[in-house]
Amino acid sequence: MSSNADIYHEMIIDYSRNPINYGEIKDHDVTFHDSNPLCGDSIDIDMKIDEDKITDIKFHGKGCAICMACSSVLTEITKGKSLDEARAIEKKDILSELGLEHLQAVRIKCALLSLKVLKSALYTYIGNNLKDDKDVGKLKKEAASLY
Repeated sequence: MSSNADIYHEMIIDYSRNPINYGEIKDHDVTFHDSNPLCGDSIDIDMKIDEDKITDIKFHGKGCAICMACSSVLTEITKGKSLDEARAIEKKDILSELGLEHLQAVRIKCALLSLKVLKSALYTYIGNNLKDDKDVGKLKKEAASLY
């Protein structure tokens, strides 16, 4: 294994044993849950949002080392971002942080479960807080193109 691969492997193990932003937000503005039955991963994300900015984000649940590490990285990346900035987060943003750009297809669902949960939570929050009904169609179309 190369030294870069060793560093990333250590990061994944450390994040899985000591996840960052792990826990629940009791007075959250939005929460969302999803799971990956193939691996047994099950993640909830809670967010506190103030003036279209994610002021706090936590995740809880159980998952494999890759799922837990990617959930930690995602919450670190997301905290403090505007809703638009968070909506723009892509899979490469998470995978590159942990050296997982060439992850096997069978493990990609583990790595991206938290991103799927985050995006679902964001669209739920935005949909529930739309001020103009004409934006619903646009939001549905954008959300449908995610996966």
